[in-house]
Amino acid sequence: MMKPFLEAIQEKVLILDGAMGTMLQERGLRPGQSPEELNLTMPEVVASVHRDYVEAGADIIITNTFGGSRFKLAHYGLEGRLAEINARAVQIARKEAGGRAYVGGSIGPTGQFVEPLGEIPFDEMKAAFREQAAALIDAGADLLSLETFLDIKECRAALIAIREVSGTIPVIAMLTFDDNGRSVLGTPPESAAITLTAAGADIIGSNCGLGVDGIYDILCRMRTVTHLPLISQANAGLPRLIDGATVFPGTPQEMAAYHERMIGMGVRVIGGCCGTTPAHISVMKAALGTVQQPWQPRSESTGVTFLSSRSGWTAAGGGNKTAIIGERINPTGKKIYSQELQDGKVAYIRREAMEQVAAGATLLDVNVGTPGIDEPAAMERAVFCAAAAAGVPLVLDSSSPAALERGLKAADGKVLINSVSGEAKSLRRVLPLAKKYGAAVIGLALDQKGIPDTAEGRLAIARRIRNAARRHGIPDADIIIDCLTLTVSAEQKRAAETLRAIRLVKQKLGLSTVLGVSNISFGLPQRPLISSAFFAMAMEAGLDAAIINPRDGAMMAAWRSAMVLLNRDHQAAVYIEAYRGEQAAATVQAVAASDAPLSIRERLSRAVIDGDRDGIVPLVEEALREGLAPMQVSSEGFLPGLEEVGRRFEKNIFFLPQVMQSADTMQAGFVRLKEEMKGQAFESRGRILMATVEGDIHDIGKNIVCTLLENHGFEVFDIGKNVAAATIIAKAKEYAVDAVGLSALMTTTMSEMDNVIKRLRASGVKTFTMVGGAVVTQEYADQIGADLYARDAMEAVARIKQLLGAEG
Repeated sequence: MMKPFLEAIQEKVLILDGAMGTMLQERGLRPGQSPEELNLTMPEVVASVHRDYVEAGADIIITNTFGGSRFKLAHYGLEGRLAEINARAVQIARKEAGGRAYVGGSIGPTGQFVEPLGEIPFDEMKAAFREQAAALIDAGADLLSLETFLDIKECRAALIAIREVSGTIPVIAMLTFDDNGRSVLGTPPESAAITLTAAGADIIGSNCGLGVDGIYDILCRMRTVTHLPLISQANAGLPRLIDGATVFPGTPQEMAAYHERMIGMGVRVIGGCCGTTPAHISVMKAALGTVQQPWQPRSESTGVTFLSSRSGWTAAGGGNKTAIIGERINPTGKKIYSQELQDGKVAYIRREAMEQVAAGATLLDVNVGTPGIDEPAAMERAVFCAAAAAGVPLVLDSSSPAALERGLKAADGKVLINSVSGEAKSLRRVLPLAKKYGAAVIGLALDQKGIPDTAEGRLAIARRIRNAARRHGIPDADIIIDCLTLTVSAEQKRAAETLRAIRLVKQKLGLSTVLGVSNISFGLPQRPLISSAFFAMAMEAGLDAAIINPRDGAMMAAWRSAMVLLNRDHQAAVYIEAYRGEQAAATVQAVAASDAPLSIRERLSRAVIDGDRDGIVPLVEEALREGLAPMQVSSEGFLPGLEEVGRRFEKNIFFLPQVMQSADTMQAGFVRLKEEMKGQAFESRGRILMATVEGDIHDIGKNIVCTLLENHGFEVFDIGKNVAAATIIAKAKEYAVDAVGLSALMTTTMSEMDNVIKRLRASGVKTFTMVGGAVVTQEYADQIGADLYARDAMEAVARIKQLLGAEG
């Protein structure tokens, strides 16, 4: 009898099988056919693939259910057979495993984006994953494997869904990264690791996209922020086209060369993705025979609280710099923000999010508590906006469990809940939410009796909160205690008790600490003097995070100075950057420049850059009133903004979500301009046909390219996904296009690009060709004779403009 999976990986490194899709294609899978359908129609073919991997030495075989969600099966009209398809896949794998291998249920991405990046609500996405997970678990899978996810939010939804079905089944969670060290949507390995660890994964890592050397680099970065065992599932090198066939050059020996280094950093499952075969698995298994070793996971209680967003992450505690939590997104005393909350607008949130991060905030507190509004809906809007505008982890600040839960669903990463108290009711309402959605939590050192006078009293409540959190499965590292700042003008003696409480919480409980520092000076003249002095004293006492206004110069000066003096700012790098002469001069110039009013053209561009969808139409109205023609609004307002977005994308300042938000903003402005032009068409920069090739039903990347091309003035004909070569040729002729863009995400469909290009030329269609997709490379594009290759949507726009001479 086999040991439980999580026990087995502590004793030895397990080998996971290799590619499924390419093997099925070689054995009868037709172009455009659902691979999962073969579980019902050709089970012996699926069984043969499993059998070959088991005989090669695989310790884990993965079911043929990568596309077994309702979203993917619906493309083939098979969504009604979801449970049957997934259950049959487990049965086939179980029989071939024969007690020699574990059976992992494969769950892949849906091909859809979660709101606000896409149109699928979080709960609907979660329901789809829950449905598939339940089918796999009910059929007897030993573990579940989330693989090839591009969107951290979608993978997080899948993990939360699985944990609703089962709290005990082992779960592997993997994102796919590119050679720039980020996912397609801009998530770095550290953010992914923090989010997936918090959301309930048992093993995390990466698959597809990269060869073994690239995966190794990704896992090294993950290891710095997670205690979990890791998984490596690399491609057999980057694909090449040889004699009309897609070939992966990585040899079994090359893939095994990294084993000792992988194992040394806690990789406990090693397998292969695209291009790996039973031959690879056999060599990898043999290589492990000489280097396998037992492993014990390190403790997750490291004294460091890790938090994440889609594109960034931060750490509090453990000797890291004191985290700065921007406090300005709070309606208390802010009439403009309160009115915007009443009106359902987010301009204030967007502006404050960007300005606070620019001033030094590493986290943003988001509070929407104002009377007379739908607070859960307002919290969702605020989280969507702040996450897109700033890219730093968020602190959800609400006393409403419903609003907290809505915000937790809206979040892209691991957030901090502000807050829970020592009162039993608060603990019952908040801690289950923190556990379910993988959040850290601020614990207030008060209860139904109020704030204790002494540091020992606050320590006792902190201990009570810590113990309750442990009972809910929340690790100590995810509890940050607020020892509470009281107004010194009213209770002068208690300031010293707060500082003493910070020391006690850290010494006795080992927990991180936070304070809302500015409260200390309320009611006194020259408040920044008191606040900044107390802030410095609190940091010396061990304060790990502070809720302040990062635009307060005195507070930030105290922070920078304290970080140097407490040896948390290595070589005073942050301090020097802020105060060196060149920086000071640049700051003075920036302030002077910012005093000049922006023209309407500049404000239109700024709205596009900021993704201000709510504000773009009023600006268009203003521009039209000032006498700008619709084409001037577009070419002199919108397009310069979008060009700046492209520059920021190239420099890794912006990522795909911000690009899409800017494109959506520009599109909203276009709608108003088209009304003004009374049906007249904009002058086209060129006519482009876009399609995902036959056999491939993935179209997220293609759809993004289409949107951006349209925003740059091209006329785009999107004819969909899984499109036959004959259809592409016919439509290219019908629309008389200047270029044909072809997309493929899977290695099994790459060769169809070659077929389409050859048939286009043979049919006499004179048009440029462009190719792209996760598995496509410049080398491959050159081999098949494509006119251009683009690695991402922004590059596609730039290159097609250059190719068609439409750069003006």
